[in-house]
Amino acid sequence: MNTINEVIIKSDTLSQNKKELSIERRALFIRRVLANKMIVTGGVILFFISLIALFAPVITQFSPYELESTNRLKAPSATHWFGTDNFGRDIFSRVVYGARVSLVIGISVALITAVIGLFLGLYSAYYRKLDHVLMRFADGLMAFPSILLAIAIMAVMGPKAINVVIALVIVESPVVARVVRSAALVIKEQTYIEAMKAQGASAWRIIWGHIAPNILPSLIVQITYVFSVSMIIEAALSFLGAGIPAPSPSWGNILFDGKSVIYSAWWMTVFPGAFLLLAVLSSNLLGDGIRDLLDPHSNKANK
Repeated sequence: MNTINEVIIKSDTLSQNKKELSIERRALFIRRVLANKMIVTGGVILFFISLIALFAPVITQFSPYELESTNRLKAPSATHWFGTDNFGRDIFSRVVYGARVSLVIGISVALITAVIGLFLGLYSAYYRKLDHVLMRFADGLMAFPSILLAIAIMAVMGPKAINVVIALVIVESPVVARVVRSAALVIKEQTYIEAMKAQGASAWRIIWGHIAPNILPSLIVQITYVFSVSMIIEAALSFLGAGIPAPSPSWGNILFDGKSVIYSAWWMTVFPGAFLLLAVLSSNLLGDGIRDLLDPHSNKANK
């Protein structure tokens, strides 16, 4: 009886120790995240922009589509914080609602390309014959500058929000697949992977049970890059008239409207440009911070 009680006590003690160790690891990870200035700075800025986009109807007093011919090209004031455009529309409302467009497109493209790139990269790394076909196709797409390829796709499909997402997914998926493939090839050559193959482990188990979890840090960093690039290309497409169709509020459309009056109505380009800059900068800071946090060879990660 005493022996049974001792076993139970030891089991409870071991369980408690594991729980305490898990809590300590989580606390250590949180401290490392909060100590990373790039993650904190980028995260705070991106969170602030996201809040503005989410509560756009609450913080704006004008519709982004409301026309006021008597208020054309008014400078920033107490009524119109960011001024008005050449149609009398409130720039602040259009910039805030434009944040919704940019964030939704950026997040959509990042998530879709992550899934596609993960599948293509993993299976390309594992199956050499498939690798030759997929990577040559990816090289063909990557041979074109991203913006030119996106413009060509939009010229065929037409200026719609969903088409912008499709075009950007086509442009960015090969890049993500390349990154995943490179990371997966390193993991695939590890001794324990070769041992699993020798023991007859299925390809599905090896790929998704052992290779995929180990390349997630690289994928997460790449997602932040795709997110920021997608917002830039979307704005460029809209600025060129090949992206989000007018009069939908997007940062690119506002910049397009302001290019003809850039010297007389500077606010039409400065405010949407500043928001685009902050969104891209915060995403890049977040990505760099995550890379330093997850990279065990980084000096910053070990501080």
